[in-house]
Amino acid sequence: MRGTFLSLIFVLCLFVLPATPSAVPVAPVERVVTPAGIEIWYVREPNIPVISVSLGFRGGTALDPADKPGLTNFVLGLLDEGAGDLDSLAFQQAVVDRSIQLSGKAGRDLVTVGLKTLSRHRDEAFRLLGLALRDAHYAAEPVERVRRQILNTLANEERNPRTIAARDWFSDVFAEHPYSRRANGTDEAVRAITPEDLKTWAKDRFALDNLIVGVSGDVTPEEIARLVDIALAGLPARAASSNVPEAVFPESGATQVVRLPLMQSIVVFGLPGIKRDDPDFYAAYVVNYILGGGGFTSRLYQEVREKRGLAYSVYSYLAPLERAGLYMGGVATRNNGVTESLDIIRAEIARLAAQNISAAELSMAKQYLTGAFPLRLDTGDKIARILVQMQFENLGIDYLIRRNSYIEAVTLDDTGRVAQRLLDPDRMRVVIVGDPEHLSVDGH
Repeated sequence: MRGTFLSLIFVLCLFVLPATPSAVPVAPVERVVTPAGIEIWYVREPNIPVISVSLGFRGGTALDPADKPGLTNFVLGLLDEGAGDLDSLAFQQAVVDRSIQLSGKAGRDLVTVGLKTLSRHRDEAFRLLGLALRDAHYAAEPVERVRRQILNTLANEERNPRTIAARDWFSDVFAEHPYSRRANGTDEAVRAITPEDLKTWAKDRFALDNLIVGVSGDVTPEEIARLVDIALAGLPARAASSNVPEAVFPESGATQVVRLPLMQSIVVFGLPGIKRDDPDFYAAYVVNYILGGGGFTSRLYQEVREKRGLAYSVYSYLAPLERAGLYMGGVATRNNGVTESLDIIRAEIARLAAQNISAAELSMAKQYLTGAFPLRLDTGDKIARILVQMQFENLGIDYLIRRNSYIEAVTLDDTGRVAQRLLDPDRMRVVIVGDPEHLSVDGH
């Protein structure tokens, strides 16, 4: 696995699965426990000779040391750079020769490691996965090579207005909280990370007590149990102790501008949101679909783009983190359209809070949100990742069957209550990257 793994937010960490009421387009989820006691949530797919594995390790970039942000990402960048009896070149040759895919992703609350292999190479693939997690070398040459790659990525990020906007928004909202730390780190921090830091991180985080396993493939439950034990049974029993405090969203709204000579401005905005386990989560999801999550049909899209032509796209989304609920969005518009675009966004937020959605809007939202599920489960990789997220969010092993009923149960009373609870334009925090015209940044 080369390169680095970005984790901006979360619409990627968000887990909401549309589903049809009559059927779920995957086989039932089975709970399998290996001889070593490792729990697997498994969907058997015998028609395609591929096994897809997703491993979740609780505790993401929020656990990076304050003086070494980017440590998690650095470790994941070295997954295929030598382990066990294989140096970097030999490990990568073993992966390439068998078309094995090994990947990692660093989220704020969860680290995920993925494996995809043809069934006929399964024993070697799971052996290599186990070596990468338990016995990585972190040798000088690959460490320095990956370090250079990360430093190049950081340099490129300084020229990317979308990355800057998202990064600065999290820094503004979370200040000294661990959620403000940059997933890829800083130039100074990445230069300071040592091979010993990498080894310590792997020993402390790749452990059985914070492990979540999701698999989809064409082997029997007994066989997948055997394979998972090959890879994971030798991991440390317990992860290092850790704690991320609750985060508090600022009470007042504010706007920050990062001046860059761009033809258009990139805007990231956000409000206090809702956590995944909140009883109002599904009502909030429906409200968001109507406000800015429904693409061409959303109110923000209609008002900002269709009626006024101010932006190509404008959107919003729920971004629930483990220690904070967020409601975020964005728009990209010409510099002389920033003020008007933000005025419209605030007005639509206030209007939805004051006047509930219509019965027709609610029906349309439900129809879409309960009908697009197959698009989320069209590959084994996606299924494996969803099985991990189901466990991480404590959604239950039958969630894929039950989820649709939660959306159907949302009423107009629910959406009205949740809109009033969440949609307060006076608390909106905004970061703009570009050269916006006629914009006041006092308060908002």
